Amino acid sequence: GQHNRGVHCGLPLAVPAFLPPTPDEMRARGWSEPDVVFVTGDAYVDHPSFAMALLGRVLEAEGFRVAILPQPDWTSAEPWRALGRPRLFYGVSAGNMDSMINHYTANRKRRNDDAYSPGGRIGQRPDRATAVYAQRCREAFKGVPVIVGGVEASLRRIAHYDYWSDTIKPSVLQWSKADLCVFGMGERPIVEVARRLAAGATVADLRDMRGVCYLLGRNEEVPAHRWDDAGGDNATVELPSFDEIAKDKRAFAEMTRLFHHETNPFNGRRMLQPQGDRLLVHNPPTLPLGQDEMDRIYDLPYMRRPHPRYTEPVPAHGMIKDSVTIMRGCFGGCTFCSITMHEGRVIQSRSEASVLKEVEAIASDPDFKGTISDLGGPTANMYRMRCTRPEVEAKCRRLSCIHPKVCPLLGTSHKPTIDLLRKARAVAGVKRVFVASGIRMDLANLDPQYVEEVARHHTGGHLKIAPEHTSDRVLSLMKKPSKDSCDTFAKQFDEASKRAGKEQYLVPYFIASHPGSSVDDMIDLAVFLKQRGYRPRQVQDFIPAPMDVATCMYVTGLDPMTMKPVDTAKKLRDRKTQRALMQFFKPENWFVVHKALVDRGRKDLIGTGPLALIPEKPPKEALDARRRAANDETYVHAEDAGTSRTVGYRPGRRGARRRKKR
Repeated sequence: GQHNRGVHCGLPLAVPAFLPPTPDEMRARGWSEPDVVFVTGDAYVDHPSFAMALLGRVLEAEGFRVAILPQPDWTSAEPWRALGRPRLFYGVSAGNMDSMINHYTANRKRRNDDAYSPGGRIGQRPDRATAVYAQRCREAFKGVPVIVGGVEASLRRIAHYDYWSDTIKPSVLQWSKADLCVFGMGERPIVEVARRLAAGATVADLRDMRGVCYLLGRNEEVPAHRWDDAGGDNATVELPSFDEIAKDKRAFAEMTRLFHHETNPFNGRRMLQPQGDRLLVHNPPTLPLGQDEMDRIYDLPYMRRPHPRYTEPVPAHGMIKDSVTIMRGCFGGCTFCSITMHEGRVIQSRSEASVLKEVEAIASDPDFKGTISDLGGPTANMYRMRCTRPEVEAKCRRLSCIHPKVCPLLGTSHKPTIDLLRKARAVAGVKRVFVASGIRMDLANLDPQYVEEVARHHTGGHLKIAPEHTSDRVLSLMKKPSKDSCDTFAKQFDEASKRAGKEQYLVPYFIASHPGSSVDDMIDLAVFLKQRGYRPRQVQDFIPAPMDVATCMYVTGLDPMTMKPVDTAKKLRDRKTQRALMQFFKPENWFVVHKALVDRGRKDLIGTGPLALIPEKPPKEALDARRRAANDETYVHAEDAGTSRTVGYRPGRRGARRRKKR
C-alpha cells in the first residue's frame, strides 16, 4: 500500500542556477543524461508560480537531475531527442492553463495573445498539448515512462465534456497513451514516482499511489490496494461508463455527482470507469501538505525570472513576479471554478516566517519598486482556515464549507491574515502590499477588522471582488453567497475607506451565460450595475471547463446534486445578448440590448429615465458597429481555422474553407 511520505527537500544549491533547458547547459553541469525531463507548454520561468519550476526544484532538492523542455516544436521529436533519454521518466504538462482555454475564447474564437509565452505570442504550443507532447515522448525514446499532470491532465482525468469539439471525450490517458496521470498538486507524488523508479520499480508498480489514475490492460484485473493512512473505508465506487455518459445525460449527471463526493482526501474512495475495452482506475487523492512541507517547497532557491534564452518578456511573469503565494486550495466549492478540482478543498498554508522570508527576498532585489503586488492564493482570505474538528473533517463530504451557509465548525478567524499583512508591509524596502487575489466576501463580512485593514492599507484605489451575479437563484447554482452579501461588504468597504480618508472603489466581476442565468436575470443585473454606477470593462463569459459541476449543468440541463432541470444559454446569439446586457453602456451594444428589452417587455428601461439602460434612438457608434458587422460575413469556429495556411497552433495544415452566411 501507500506509504505517503512527505516532501523531504534537501539542502538547496549553494549558487542557484536555472534548471537546464538545453544540451549545452546540461553538459556545463557535467551531466551525461537527465534523470527527469519536464515537458511544458509554458515558457520556462523559474518562479514558484510556474509548475515546472516548482516541481523541478522539488526534485532537484531530492538529488535528481532535472531538465526542462519548454514549449518545444511539436512538429517532430527532435527537440525531445536533443536532451537525451531520461533515466527515469518524462513529466508532461500543457502548462499553467488548459491549452484549449489558453487558445480560445468562450465564443470559440482564437485569442490574440498568450500570457505564458515570450512576447505574449500565440502558436507556441499545440491544441490539447498534453496528448501531443506525450506522443512525442514515446516517439523520441521508446520505453521511457510518460507521466502526465498539470491542470489540463488533472481536469481531464476521467471521461469529460470538451466544449471546443462539443463532444464527450474519454480520459486524457486514452488519447495521450501516457502510463500514469498525476492529478492535483504534484509535489508529493512526483517525488514518490522518482524515488521508486530510481529504486528499480516499474511504472506499473506505482499504481498503489494516492493521487494517480491509470488504465488497466485488457486482460488485467483490478489490483487489491488499500490506503489506511486516512479515515477512508477502502471501498470502490463504480462510475457510469464512457459509453453510458456519451449517450445518456442523466448518466453524465450521476457520474458528476458521484465523482465530486469522492474528492475529500481524507475519505475519498477509489473509482473505476469503463472506457471502451479498457478500465480507468482512479485512486484516492493525495493527502494535503503540512505547513513544514509547504515551507520547504517555497523556500527553495528559485531565480524568480525567465530563463535568459528569452529576449522578450513573458507577460505572466510580469504579473506575478512580485506576488507571494501564502496558501493553496479553496473550500468555497463554486460550481464554475476548477480550483478545487486541482488544488483541493483543504487549505494548505505556509508559515508566517516562510512568507516573510520571500517578501524580504523580493525587497532585496535591486529592481524592486517597493510594491508587493499580491499576498494571497486562490482566494485572499482563507489563510490558515481549516475545520476545527479534524475527526469531522475526515468524514465530511460537503462540497462547500460556506454554502449555503458557513459551517459552524469552520475556523474563520482573519487574525493570522491580518498579522501577516501587517508584518509584510513592515519589511524594509516594502512601501505597499496589495491584496489582488479575490476576497471571499461572505467570510470577510464576519470580520470587520479585516475589511478595515484591507481598505486602509492594502487597496490601491480599486479592489477586485467577484459577486458573479445578482440573481439569488443563479448564485445558489454557483454556490456563491446572495447579493446581500455583496451589498454588506460594499457598505463596510466604503465606510472603512472614508475613515481612512481614501477615495476607493470596488471592481466587481460578473459571469454571463452561466447555467440558470436567463435574459431576465441579466436585465436585472444590468439595472443593478446602473444603480450602483458600475461599468465593467471586462466581462467573463462562462466557459464549460472539463469536470466542473456547472459544466454538467450546461451539458445535461440538470443540476447533478438534485437532478432538477437547469436552463442554459448555449446558442451564440443568446450568449452575445447576455454579454451585451452586462455592458449596456457601450454604444455598439445598443441594438442587441434594445431587442432584449423589447422582447422581454422592459421598454421602461429605454429612454431618459433614471434607470434607463439605453437611449431611445441608436447612437452613431451603434449604427457604425452594425454596418461593420454586416460587412463581416463570416464567423470562424476553432475547427474552421480560415482559408490561408495556418501559422498558429497547427502550422503547415490548411484550414477548411469558410462557409459564407446566407
